[in-house]
Amino acid sequence: MRLPILSLLLAFGASSSALAATPAPAPKADVARYAEALLEQAYPDAHAPGVAVLVARGDEVLYRGARGAASIELDVPMSPDQVFRLGSITKQFAAAGVLKLAEDGKLSLDDPLMKFVPGYPGGEKITVRMLLNHTSGIKSYTDIVGVMDGPIQKTVGTAQLIDTFKNEKPDFAPGEGWKYNNSGYVLVGAVIEAASGMPWHAWLKKSFFDPLGMQHTGYGDEAVAVIPGHVMGYTLKNDQWAVAMYLSMTQPHAAGALVSTVDDLLRWNRALHEGKVLKADSYRQMITPVGKAADEHYGFGISHEAFRGTDMLQHGGGIFGFSTFLLYLPVEDLTVAVLYNADSGRPPGIGTGTLARMLAAQAIGKPYPQKKAIAIDAATLREYEGVYRIDKEAARVLRVVDGKLTSQRTGGPAYALIPIAKDVFLFDEGLSRMTFERDAAGRISAMRFFADDEGEGDVVRRSDEPLPSERDPVALPKPALERLVGKYAHQGMLMTVALDGEKLTAQLAGQPAFGIFAESPTKFFFKVVEASLEFAPGDAPASSVTLHQGGQAIEFKRE
Repeated sequence: MRLPILSLLLAFGASSSALAATPAPAPKADVARYAEALLEQAYPDAHAPGVAVLVARGDEVLYRGARGAASIELDVPMSPDQVFRLGSITKQFAAAGVLKLAEDGKLSLDDPLMKFVPGYPGGEKITVRMLLNHTSGIKSYTDIVGVMDGPIQKTVGTAQLIDTFKNEKPDFAPGEGWKYNNSGYVLVGAVIEAASGMPWHAWLKKSFFDPLGMQHTGYGDEAVAVIPGHVMGYTLKNDQWAVAMYLSMTQPHAAGALVSTVDDLLRWNRALHEGKVLKADSYRQMITPVGKAADEHYGFGISHEAFRGTDMLQHGGGIFGFSTFLLYLPVEDLTVAVLYNADSGRPPGIGTGTLARMLAAQAIGKPYPQKKAIAIDAATLREYEGVYRIDKEAARVLRVVDGKLTSQRTGGPAYALIPIAKDVFLFDEGLSRMTFERDAAGRISAMRFFADDEGEGDVVRRSDEPLPSERDPVALPKPALERLVGKYAHQGMLMTVALDGEKLTAQLAGQPAFGIFAESPTKFFFKVVEASLEFAPGDAPASSVTLHQGGQAIEFKRE
């Protein structure tokens, strides 16, 4: 699920011309040693949620291991053969299920939705293909205000679930845009059911899981039957681990309700990408983004991106209590699966997508540079400070904070940078690289930003603009803060403002809570992101709050 406005996109990357070479793949022993060290760094607490990880070249497993706890309460250690909820990795199975039905003549990708879900509003203009690549414009039900706060726990049938979103205003006309969409994949499940005459997950079991020997993959509804080996899922609340909020697995449906193991995911990758699941033309369509989806590198349930100078097919998943990632490098025939039994983490944890990329890069002999800081004196560090203008609306502000250089793009959070060589910095979070260019006199004239360690990087000139002044918060009496507490909604987005002691926080549904700081009784700012909130004035509970970010002003009304 894509999160709006305040979501922090931490999976940055970096690039280097050194990737132009074709190094030898890393030996199995080296991959295993690297993986063990990386997992120890990322998940040092054996009594906290952990991961199961598998790295394989073809059928050869280079590393298979686990860290952390499968059950914190029972002090059960994690094992690589345990079962996890997959979240949105489910989408590629559902997409393959539709393609299989198309091969069997049960449907066409250009069939209208109304053929399978009669009476769906606008269903005559929405095709199966649009559902598969997120170009239908249908409102994602997980973005509807209040859904994640309780209704997501209700057990429903396919038709009942569709009823919860079918009358929502579309985000755009069919085929005219792209937006990641869980409703679209609920409808993919409905298409499978109508065309096959079976529940969507039963069709996948019959078509894929049983023939491929994926004995630990299937529908994750524990209310129907206990799932042997299923780990507990956790979330972080007030800096303490807690059992993740319950949701009925009828709700994620074909958008995210499957469970699996790292071994079964290897079986799936080998079968799907080696031509044992789909015919060549169907597979080509699945991994080839087209139209509006091409801008987002999205095929059918799989993203197709550049990675360290090669191709990568990948998808991640996030669901209450779990974070997952599965990737495949077709040229190198490399699989990496990372399954984590928590939906949030704490430093020094590394996200599942970043962890998978780091393991893959090491295995193909193109590792990311180590984040070992070199010594830089304060005066030299301040040479890099300034405003680097990207365009009229956006810039990167580089500023020294607490002895570290930080980078903040307009509308985004500030990230610490780690100096690893002269004029070369890595982002402390994620994988990005930033290098600096100097003029003939040796002065910093520009910076080059490398996203996901790919390509030649984007050069941004240093402007003559002065550094924006830093804001200093003011203290307000508790009653002035209490009147702001509550829930505010805007077009399916929910913002919760809460008071923890004397600290006020704001949280968009599905995202962490961030502290907000007063500059007046009605105006507050974030420190982690370039954004501010303005509450309606008065002594009564605030009737609204307006979010100012990236040149936008969005008003949320109190519920």
